[in-house]
Amino acid sequence: MEQHKALVVFEDKKIRRIWHENQWYFSVVDIITALTDSPTPRQYWGKVKDREFEMLQLSPIWVQLKLPAADGKYYETDCANTEALFRIIQSIPSKRAEPFKRWLSQVGYERIQEIENPELGQERIKQYYELKGYPKEWIDKRLRGIAIRQELTDEWKNRGVQQEKEFAILTNEISKATFGKTVQEYKEFKGVPKKNQNLRDHMTDWELILTMVGEKATTDITLAKDAQGMKECAETAREGGVIAGNTKKELEQKIGKSLVSNENYLDLTGRNKKQIGRKG
Repeated sequence: MEQHKALVVFEDKKIRRIWHENQWYFSVVDIITALTDSPTPRQYWGKVKDREFEMLQLSPIWVQLKLPAADGKYYETDCANTEALFRIIQSIPSKRAEPFKRWLSQVGYERIQEIENPELGQERIKQYYELKGYPKEWIDKRLRGIAIRQELTDEWKNRGVQQEKEFAILTNEISKATFGKTVQEYKEFKGVPKKNQNLRDHMTDWELILTMVGEKATTDITLAKDAQGMKECAETAREGGVIAGNTKKELEQKIGKSLVSNENYLDLTGRNKKQIGRKG
């Protein structure tokens, strides 16, 4: 999932979530924080589990998934889907429970709407970037890039590539062949923090376009070769990246400057914000 979708807010409380098994799973500790204002939400959740374990049989209804922490690292965290959260909330005495239930229902309803009408999801993403000050031209490219990325990951899933770690390996193959850097190396080059930052949100116009070329080429080559499994998909990822990399080199020769920029959104303020993607 895109990083900007992986965090939602309830009454100024940030709640981490992750897309797992075709539905949202939310951090239970973050829910506890939002509902109770407890200074020790992890201990509070531990007491709830201890107290209600036998009576409500809560244990089977949550799973541990890796979520980002304040230090930027990912840790196994108790997470629950919407249905399970409603059951957990029943065991938390809080006046804020009812508003939270309504909010949680709305989050789930919006996701159903987006599945039935993907344009609604794109409109919400567009509003997100507009609020952060990105120009319309950049947003249009970013949204197109999201669609192309989704098409590629869907193909990988259909061909036996399932784990997020494997997606990251294949994405690095494309990135290295296109830009000469892995995703992490590119983030370090741009000075983008590891924590909750998506590299693509800091790319210029041409960097976004070349990323789209590499991923679209990878998708089409994968389909043409009917690549199966991690090894074959890694080969087509490199081939797709080479096509984008060659495009980059040819254009750089024509315009006499590099298309790889150390510019990032965090440095863009005032006039510079309006110029994201126009400087290379």
